[in-house]
Amino acid sequence: MLGILKNLFAPKDNSQLKEALKNRPFLVDVRTTQEFSGGSLKGAVNIPLDSIQNELSKFKNKNHIVVFCQSGMRSSQAKRILAKNGFKNVFDGGSIWNVNQLINQ
Repeated sequence: MLGILKNLFAPKDNSQLKEALKNRPFLVDVRTTQEFSGGSLKGAVNIPLDSIQNELSKFKNKNHIVVFCQSGMRSSQAKRILAKNGFKNVFDGGSIWNVNQLINQ
């Protein structure tokens, strides 16, 4: 039980994500269209989580893919979907705030 709590609340290692963000990644906001219209990261495209399976062609030939959402729950699901479909170099950015902070460091 203690191990689970430690993993949940431990600081996230963002080193690989930071490196990916330096390499002009394909930024994908997996929030809803309505959430996206309220603002997102510069250069990000909106592919809502429930549309990813039908939009796989948009991810082809992308070297680095960073998925993000409001809290990190949907982005982790998006990463799993992409991995199951053979995409490599997919990074779970977690929340939009996390990715924004790393971009602006």
